[in-house]
Amino acid sequence: MTKKKTAEYQSHLQDVLDAPEGAHIAALFDFDGTIIAGYSATAMLWEKIKRREMTAEEIVETINVMAQYSTGNMGFSGLMSGAAKFMKGVTEDSYFEFGEELYEKHIARKVYPEARALIEAHRAKGHTIAIVSSATIYQIEPTARDLDIEHVLCSQYEVENGEFTGNIIRPLCFGEGKVIAAENLAADYDLDLDKSYFYSDSYDDIELLERVGKPRPLNPNTKLREAARENDWPLEKYESRGQGKPVDYFRTIYATGSLIGSAVASLPIWALTGSQREAMNFSTGLFGDVATALTGCELEVTGEENLWTSRPCIFVFNHQSKADVMILAKLIRRDMGGVAKKEVRETPVIGKLMELAGTVFVDRANAGSAIKAMAPLIDAIKVDGKSIVIAPEGTRTLSPKLGPFKKGAFHMAIQAGVPMVPIVIHNAGDVAPKNEFLMRPAQVKVDVLPAVDTSKWSVRTMNDHVAEVRSMFLEALGQADEEEALEALVNDEGSTKKTPAKKTPAKKTVARKKPAVKKTSIKKTAAKKSVAKKPASRSTRKGKAAAGKPTKMKAAK
Repeated sequence: MTKKKTAEYQSHLQDVLDAPEGAHIAALFDFDGTIIAGYSATAMLWEKIKRREMTAEEIVETINVMAQYSTGNMGFSGLMSGAAKFMKGVTEDSYFEFGEELYEKHIARKVYPEARALIEAHRAKGHTIAIVSSATIYQIEPTARDLDIEHVLCSQYEVENGEFTGNIIRPLCFGEGKVIAAENLAADYDLDLDKSYFYSDSYDDIELLERVGKPRPLNPNTKLREAARENDWPLEKYESRGQGKPVDYFRTIYATGSLIGSAVASLPIWALTGSQREAMNFSTGLFGDVATALTGCELEVTGEENLWTSRPCIFVFNHQSKADVMILAKLIRRDMGGVAKKEVRETPVIGKLMELAGTVFVDRANAGSAIKAMAPLIDAIKVDGKSIVIAPEGTRTLSPKLGPFKKGAFHMAIQAGVPMVPIVIHNAGDVAPKNEFLMRPAQVKVDVLPAVDTSKWSVRTMNDHVAEVRSMFLEALGQADEEEALEALVNDEGSTKKTPAKKTPAKKTVARKKPAVKKTSIKKTAAKKSVAKKPASRSTRKGKAAAGKPTKMKAAK
């Protein structure tokens, strides 16, 4: 995001932060095209086709129905009815499973970071936040859970005995149905719609835009843009997700390729000095500078002095994006080694360069072999004086929320007898979220925290050290209160398992246990029994958020 864009972006947030406080004010968000780029239904359709879970006849009929809808020969009710009949006999649980997988593979990376920040701004004002969408709960729920949005009002398929009947539930959450849903929500939670916001990209939502006091067209289509100008409604358009421009592809390709270019540029140093280490140091710093410049990644660093005061050390960072590699190269610059998944080694040229730079490749599925593979890094610290960079989460997260920490980095710090320096990266996902190829310009905030003394650490007290360092990340990321709120809720419910917190408006905290996602087919059953793994939060989904009867996403018991 350029400085100009950033300034415009912040002014929109400030408009919300200058608004009155209180849960009586609602912030209503459409989903497709507003919170996420593109359409979740399209992603769902293509995924089903790719998995060969639709017959040729179903594909042809689906395309025909969509064509009739797009040309105006069929209404939204007809479109939903057409989709519903293909689902008859399918278990609802399998669709929840499918929705989770769809979120991880396709939808999570489509969430606009600007929309995420806008939602947080409303949350800071204590507003009641809801998604009001014509999509279904199976498309929306994982994203709502990630964004800590408690209220989901959406269209529904009819379900009996855990299976879809092939019918829809009316009224659908479309057009006037969205007004009905919003008014029902307002009645249930004493909301003042005349003081409330609604964000949408489509003229199909004109009824609800006209019903609320603060209509906010967001990424508007042509017809809504015209209506907004006629009514003098403020407009906003996001470009940080979705189909990239040619320049985004060029910047991504050249930034990635600059790793090779930087290595080539270091060869004369190696040849003239005979020092592979100095050549790698030059290459690392050059790659960080060039790649961040090409992508337009501007770093706002706090505590930069902590990068140099305690070397050698173990640098630990929260891993959100492939952009983390160039960010860390720019910050740390020299005398560093790292850890990467074994699949990276197979990347032509780049894998070999990373190996020469001191990267150790580990099999994340085999903890024993991973610990053994990292043994050379202890020697690199003790003998060569190198610092090691490692992500204790073990993999990139789908959102800015901090994941659980693994213990490898902590064992390494004890064995090497060096301090640990936390590097907290706030929003590298703005450059490129997980599973996204393109890298886009963004200003990324980084906090380098003071070194943590590990001289008195022991394996016996390992859990305490992991919790201590992770709490430092949570505090810097502003997620500590959410974690504490969840722990209190979990303890109240008599559970000992801790899961990431879900902070909700109106001072309520909702815990949502994410179901284990595995590759499953959409299940049809003859018996009245689900064969798909049942999500932990299944009991909260019954009758979820029909247009005429909005309900709250409640904690699973």
